[in-house]
Amino acid sequence: MSRKHRWTEIEWPAFGAGGPPPRPSVTEFESRIDTVHAAMDRLGLTHLAVYGDREHFANLAWLTGFDPRFEEAVLIVSRQGDPLLVVGNECEGYLPVSPLYTAGKLRSERFQSFSLLNQPRGDSRLLRDIFADEGIGRGAVVGCAGWKYFADAEHPDGAHAIDLPAYLVDTLRGLAGWEKVTNATALFMNPDTGLRTFCSAAEIAYFEYTNVLASEGMKRMLFGMREGMTDHELAKLAGYNGVPLGCHMTLATGDLPGLSGPVGATLRRGTPLSTNICYWGSNICRAGWIASSAQDLPRDAQDYVQNFAGPYFEVMGEWFDLLRIGTPGGALARLVSERLPFEEFGIFLNAGHLIHLDEWVSSPIYPGSDVPIHSGMVMQVDVIPSSRVYSSTRMEDGVAIADQDLRRRIQAQFPDCFARCRKRRDFMTDVLGIPLPEEILPLSNIPALVPPFFLNPHMVLALEP
Repeated sequence: MSRKHRWTEIEWPAFGAGGPPPRPSVTEFESRIDTVHAAMDRLGLTHLAVYGDREHFANLAWLTGFDPRFEEAVLIVSRQGDPLLVVGNECEGYLPVSPLYTAGKLRSERFQSFSLLNQPRGDSRLLRDIFADEGIGRGAVVGCAGWKYFADAEHPDGAHAIDLPAYLVDTLRGLAGWEKVTNATALFMNPDTGLRTFCSAAEIAYFEYTNVLASEGMKRMLFGMREGMTDHELAKLAGYNGVPLGCHMTLATGDLPGLSGPVGATLRRGTPLSTNICYWGSNICRAGWIASSAQDLPRDAQDYVQNFAGPYFEVMGEWFDLLRIGTPGGALARLVSERLPFEEFGIFLNAGHLIHLDEWVSSPIYPGSDVPIHSGMVMQVDVIPSSRVYSSTRMEDGVAIADQDLRRRIQAQFPDCFARCRKRRDFMTDVLGIPLPEEILPLSNIPALVPPFFLNPHMVLALEP
């Protein structure tokens, strides 16, 4: 049975923060390439084409440490030899950001059609010739990794439905044959087997760093919120420091749609507000009301806590208790759909998903899913209720799922990060009453803190003992 929610007045804890952890070593990037080679062997691929652009960079960055700025890029991984990274004019000078490149373990070539329109085009080879020199021809079997793969229910031939630009895929198929070029995005992003769903200690340490940045920014926004200020003034309190964003900041108040960013709107008492701060590997979101108490809300919403935010908090306590290694994702989906029925809570998207350098990788949590929760997942606690009367509520933070071996590696390599995660666990269990399996490492500095009324942030929800 779910424990009932209660009100509690607290001083929000200070868990501390560390500087950015060191970037993954050349050895770790080499290990990732080796892991891809092994996956290619299992899939019978001779080549893997990994596409990247400004919005869809995560697979490429995970493999090389290089993320395209302005332009497109494609990495060609063959079974032997160093990979080839094909870039446009402006990205060529950015190549040293890759530890593999600076170590001489990543080749490069300029293909100027990747560059922006009307930039120089006369000093590079045709894409067909570049690919052919990598051994792509008749007899090659090429996997393409973009940012989506497709089930048979989505496409009559999902294996050959590829989300890379057509001119790239057409060139590959012209060389290898139509049927020999397939979608291999699942190699990286499938929630059960995808390589980026098994995060290393170094990845988790970086994601803890960005969760701290985002959550401390959210805390400043919540405690600095004042009636009559503009949303632009509120957004400034986030204190952006230049770390790459995972998605555009949302800040919706009043009647603005949920994905709206700051537009100059004035914050008014008795209206809802939702906002997020998202960096690579983190997305901290809170939703509630610009209010000091229920009396500030519209009359039909004054039972917001007892009939909406409170029941949500209770079910999220159960959700955390289920978030164990081996639990099928379908069990978490069923919990939320049964205990927070759509007719009342309007939860449409997945009850949690995986996050990485990209804000949404994939999700093991969907109806009927037998995909088990596994060690190395970094999970976004992203369960989004919605109501025309009550608006929303949220405790959207990041958590890592780490078995004993992974926890030991994090503790050995990043002891301060691990200590902060342990303090957050103690706070969630001892103060908020949320049961946590031993494999859960909370990454946010405002873990599961839900103040329903943003003008009174010291009053938060917790569970009865």
